[in-house]
Amino acid sequence: MQKLNFPAYQFRFKSSENKVSIFDRIRKKFIILTPEEWVRQHTVNYLIEEKKYPESLINVEKLIKVNDLNKRYDIIIFNPDGSIYLIIECKSHTVKITQEVFDQIARYNLALNAEYLMITNGMNHYYCQMDYIEKRYAFLKDIPDYK
Repeated sequence: MQKLNFPAYQFRFKSSENKVSIFDRIRKKFIILTPEEWVRQHTVNYLIEEKKYPESLINVEKLIKVNDLNKRYDIIIFNPDGSIYLIIECKSHTVKITQEVFDQIARYNLALNAEYLMITNGMNHYYCQMDYIEKRYAFLKDIPDYK
């Protein structure tokens, strides 16, 4: 797999029926290893190992309703009170981060109302803080560490 712009992490892999799977420590199961999943697993490890977010506050790949359509977010971090702190959209390293990707996470956030947004393709990472009063977002150099 492609080397990504994250620290190096140790992963568990298994192979069956000519497909490689990677162990997801949040979902507690092996997931087929795709380029997007590779980015997602690096992002999860970054959140836990570098930013110190507790695994118990992280949720991976769940369905949400956005304008009566079923969508699936990549990663969410909850606040201890259950509100949403951070939404993360992961793309394959081959996918350029475009306005369309920002629009996608913005649509998800209409339903979720997160304080922070992160978009990554494993090579480039973008971080935003929402300002709901002014109805805009500000780009950040990084997301905050867990408090």
